[in-house]
Amino acid sequence: MRLSFFLREALRSMRRNAVPSFAAMATVLVTMLMLGLFIPVVQATTGAANSVRKRVLVDVYLKTSAKPADVARVQTLLHKTPHVGKLEYVSRDAAYAQQRKAHPDLYKLLGANPLPDTFRVTPDNPDNALALQRALAPPAAAGGVVPIDESIAVVKNRKTDTQKILTVTNMVKVTTAVLALVLISASVLLIANTIRLSMFARKREVEVMKLVGATDWFIRWPFVIEGTILGALGALGAVVLLGLGKVLVLDRFFHGITSVSAPHTVPFAALIAIVLAGGVAVSALGSGISLRRFLRV
Repeated sequence: MRLSFFLREALRSMRRNAVPSFAAMATVLVTMLMLGLFIPVVQATTGAANSVRKRVLVDVYLKTSAKPADVARVQTLLHKTPHVGKLEYVSRDAAYAQQRKAHPDLYKLLGANPLPDTFRVTPDNPDNALALQRALAPPAAAGGVVPIDESIAVVKNRKTDTQKILTVTNMVKVTTAVLALVLISASVLLIANTIRLSMFARKREVEVMKLVGATDWFIRWPFVIEGTILGALGALGAVVLLGLGKVLVLDRFFHGITSVSAPHTVPFAALIAIVLAGGVAVSALGSGISLRRFLRV
């Protein structure tokens, strides 16, 4: 009986403040929609970034005049170098065969094998690629770099292109996170403002209830329920839009293009639960702010 009373009071308050209530609900909807997009986007970009990071390599090219003894010496030296994770040796004959198979017309014109023996070094951590390169070819006092062994011709890393990709993915995550934070703040403030308007509209009624002995929580519950309903409705609207987007856009896209695999992200059922919980949490926070500051009669 008491729960139905609280619910009726909350719905009555929402009808009295229809415009602020709608604005609060719409803001929660947009916020939860951004949250629902933010989580899989962050997971997809993080997965792509990690995949790229795993391919960060430092290539150690030997001189074409290097002998088998020189190759063995450089290999032993590489195993002792800090930040070396995985080491792969590609002989000049193997590299020539690979390139000739990939570019047969070009390599028909070559009379001799111009490719050197190569060590492809995977750092123990992608962030250590530059440190590994400096360890293998430290800067010289007169300028430039000097490889640590006379048989090494040049040391190169592939981190430049990788760093560009990582920078872009980080920018996407940061921008989306900032936008989600701004929208969450706006949702909390709008919910708080809606509850505040409801309390001002019923100020006289609240004073009378206090005079006849009503407890603080008896007065607060209709406002808490009102904020929760607004948040839940906004989150439910976001879930509907996310579901439509998944069925009409994403599923058709990945089904129509078999060469593109769907990124590994949170299951949609778990995403729905997160969005609904987020909407209720935002509304509860907004209601709590108003109740704490303005329910002092």
